[in-house]
Amino acid sequence: MEEVFNGIAYFFEEILLVPFNMLRELEAENWWLANLVSWIAILILIVALGYWMKQLRIFDKNDEEDRSQTAHSFLK
Repeated sequence: MEEVFNGIAYFFEEILLVPFNMLRELEAENWWLANLVSWIAILILIVALGYWMKQLRIFDKNDEEDRSQTAHSFLK
């Protein structure tokens, strides 16, 4: 049973979290470059949110949304 938990720990520490470890090492070397990565991620999220809001506005203008009280089964 201990091997299962060690395998899970190895997977997360050595495989899944490698990009975060590289970013942590980069921050020790160059603070500006490490923060540039964060700012790029924030800009991507802002663009995605803007696109999503634009699509919501298009569907709202076309009046395609079912706004009745029983639109979802859990509201019945």
